[in-house]
Amino acid sequence: MAITQVSSLSVSQTAYDRLAYFALRPELYFDQVADIMPTAQSMPGASVQFTIISDLAVASGTISETSDISPATMSNSTVSVTLAEYGNAITTTAKLRGTSFIEIDPVVANVIGYNAGVSLDTVARNTLRDFNLANGSDYWNGQGTGTWSYASGAWTQSPTSTAAANNATGAAFAKQRTYLRSNNVASFGGFYAAYVHPDVVFDIQQDTGAAGWRLPHVYSQPGEIWSGEMGAFEGFRFIETPRAPTWADTASTAGDVYQSICIGRQGLAKAHSITDGNGSVPHIIPGPITDSLRRFVPLGWYWLGGYSGFRAAAVRAVISNSSITLNQPAINN
Repeated sequence: MAITQVSSLSVSQTAYDRLAYFALRPELYFDQVADIMPTAQSMPGASVQFTIISDLAVASGTISETSDISPATMSNSTVSVTLAEYGNAITTTAKLRGTSFIEIDPVVANVIGYNAGVSLDTVARNTLRDFNLANGSDYWNGQGTGTWSYASGAWTQSPTSTAAANNATGAAFAKQRTYLRSNNVASFGGFYAAYVHPDVVFDIQQDTGAAGWRLPHVYSQPGEIWSGEMGAFEGFRFIETPRAPTWADTASTAGDVYQSICIGRQGLAKAHSITDGNGSVPHIIPGPITDSLRRFVPLGWYWLGGYSGFRAAAVRAVISNSSITLNQPAINN
């Protein structure tokens, strides 16, 4: 016997995954090279001053047997890190917490925690970026013949060759390694660090010839070609990150500008408040619930600290264009 449906039921529903997914997040790297921090701070203060003692001039000449020498004079320089407040917060409502199909508190904690990390990492990156640019001799424009200048937050470039000639090469980083070693800058376990945008990595890996990145990898480390991993090259441990400083093109023929930061030890200093539970990383703070019905629950992070360039000789850069971008918006300037 045939069965006939005599009513139209509406019982099908959409099911939801109760796991929250977050935005695609870059790795955080720049704070890691802040290896100068106070170890014997005298007292709380609005800034922390570091003292650098200069060496005496080399005394390679002979001295008189019968007369006294003239005492040398010691000297020093200082670097100050000014402390500033940083923070952010989220407030959830009772209705949101009571009606959401996803548990809200872990989501808020995740978002606040990542925001604290990426915010401080951005402060560290911008400090390195600006400290390097303040030392006009401390950057080099790849192998190109163009002229470069930086002012008022933008690059002005007048290349006399095509944009492709201003792309980064392995030779550009070899020059920076030579400078760092010539100035007695200590490395991180045998390698300096280079923060490089993926667009720049593409150009370096397409380098041809015996001095390029690809040729030695073909014969000795082909696995890094297959994976696209930059690895160690020309004395640098390459850290590939889209958070490396970039600027949108301001000239229709030159292309976007990339700053690959090359750094050794003692390039970046970091200081923080030593009172009220402050430390080297932000602390998470449950905010006060002050409304009459206790519906609004805040959660935030707070940090009182700062960064400063420490030794100009330890921070270099390769300024370049890239062959695969032109007139793209700056993502992190």
